[in-house]
Amino acid sequence: MARFDKVKNITGLIEAFGLSEKLRETCNLVFSAGSIRLEDSKDEEEKEQIRLAYEIIGKYDLHGSVRWLPSITKQDTGEVYRIIADRKGIFVQPAHFEAFGLTILEAMISGLPTFGPLFGGPSEIIEPERSGFLINTSKPELIAEGIETFFKTCKKDPGYWEKISKNGVERVRSSFTWALYSKKLINLAKLYGFWRYSESAEGKIKLNRYTDLIYHFLFRQRAEISEQIQGFNK
Repeated sequence: MARFDKVKNITGLIEAFGLSEKLRETCNLVFSAGSIRLEDSKDEEEKEQIRLAYEIIGKYDLHGSVRWLPSITKQDTGEVYRIIADRKGIFVQPAHFEAFGLTILEAMISGLPTFGPLFGGPSEIIEPERSGFLINTSKPELIAEGIETFFKTCKKDPGYWEKISKNGVERVRSSFTWALYSKKLINLAKLYGFWRYSESAEGKIKLNRYTDLIYHFLFRQRAEISEQIQGFNK
């Protein structure tokens, strides 16, 4: 679920699914990205990714195994995550690089075992093989390998899906809620405010010293002469 930009690598995920017979035997691929029809898009990069997506789907004959949804509204995303989670699916964020990873948090709190790129913010969110999985998204075969391993483990351990799901929910609740974010933001604001206050107080002392220096070297003599002249005039 992402913009249909090259860096989001949705087409890399489609390619990974197409390359892997094990994945095609185990699950279907549902992805939500941009526009489905070329004529509905006004972005050249998105058009390129749309063409590539159709090319890959045709190349591996994924018709019947892939469901391509247009961009989903924010109001509906939670429901989509839960529909997939209710069927014991997973969520994959295949971006080449992700600065933070809001969809990763959304998926995890919805109970979906979540896969994110090694590179960027997801590495600070996901505890590998505990609350989710970090995968090398530079090549489709590496994406496929990470997902295949998960499903293989699920076959061996029937409780594995629930374990990762539960740990993912707990991870978000313990470290990434809005309440925690707000508290950290307020604490940082207070710290910054105190620092500015301290710097301001020190700055005033430095300013006073500088002003005193300027007075003694440049203006004191002039002031004394001025006083003498005023006294003489009297």
